[in-house]
Amino acid sequence: QVQLVESGGGLVLPGGSLRLSCAASGSIFRVNSMGWYRQAPGKQRELVAYIASGGLTNLAASVMGRFTISRDNAKNTVYLQMNSLKPEDTAVYYCNAKIRRFVISAEDDYWGQGTQVTVSS
Repeated sequence: QVQLVESGGGLVLPGGSLRLSCAASGSIFRVNSMGWYRQAPGKQRELVAYIASGGLTNLAASVMGRFTISRDNAKNTVYLQMNSLKPEDTAVYYCNAKIRRFVISAEDDYWGQGTQVTVSS
């Protein structure tokens, strides 16, 4: 089994910062790309940031310049540093990882349970 465990969400004032973490554990041969998605009430889930195994990153236009994604391959962990938060960043944030469980396995998608981020005064 593979688990993605997220942490770091919460309530923050506009302009504040939060750091999300997501650690993958279990039977893992290789973690390929990792990313963060978010879903606000009444809206579809959207990609926030993505980081490839080699470190190449991609961020949504709405968060560019404010959010940074990084990873620690030794810990199979991805981070999302969120600065200058806005009320429109309020959503449930989900971690995603594309993982090969065994050397002969194809890549599968795994998701975290979600962590709430609320930006409000």
